[in-house]
Amino acid sequence: MPSPPLALVTGAARGIGRAIAERLARDGLRVLACDVDAEELAVLAGSRRDDDIGGVVLDSCDRPGVAALFEREGPVNVVVNNAGIASEMIPALELTREAFQRMLAVNLRGTFVVAQEAARRMPAGGRIINIASRGYLGGAGAGHYVASKAGVVGLTRAMAVELRWRGINVNAVAPGMVDTRMLSGFTEATRRSLERREPAGRAADPSAIADIVAFLASPDADQINGQVLLADVGKSLGAPPL
Repeated sequence: MPSPPLALVTGAARGIGRAIAERLARDGLRVLACDVDAEELAVLAGSRRDDDIGGVVLDSCDRPGVAALFEREGPVNVVVNNAGIASEMIPALELTREAFQRMLAVNLRGTFVVAQEAARRMPAGGRIINIASRGYLGGAGAGHYVASKAGVVGLTRAMAVELRWRGINVNAVAPGMVDTRMLSGFTEATRRSLERREPAGRAADPSAIADIVAFLASPDADQINGQVLLADVGKSLGAPPL
């Protein structure tokens, strides 16, 4: 009996990443849940009744560590680049070099490292799914975050063009506001203000994003490549309420 497909999810210890890891496991995939937080990974592994999710401590920006993981595990069929950071709003003219570089290092370079190392070993039919953000469209007070997520979108489309000839699909999901620990980087006043602007009046549950990723990881999404799926209840349309 053949082994089930193998999926790797970064930033999987909590939030969207954890929801994705658990959803892919329910769909029958073996999952490598990767994160820099060993304690949270242990909590995730301890919550499982079987061994369909394995926890791996991994920094997405650590190329030797990422390459070693892929060499050890063999070909991975699905890669979900979810690891990322956000911060409190900072006007573009007040952004420091350090804050800008850190955002790009985690959100963009880490995504690139994992996607590249995975693609070098991925068989035909593979899927690379990058978690971007609705924020890539632009926004005040988040120039470093916007730049990092716009870079993820550009990387997704470029890799999709190259890898399509090998039968590997590369897509991105761009969530709107999601109820995760990342929101703790905002003040309570900022969070309430952001939620009031959401069409649903609240942040989405991480499981909603996991459902979209599960679809892109499935054979049903074979014809979808190089796309950015905005998952924001239509806020990105920009039209005011009637």
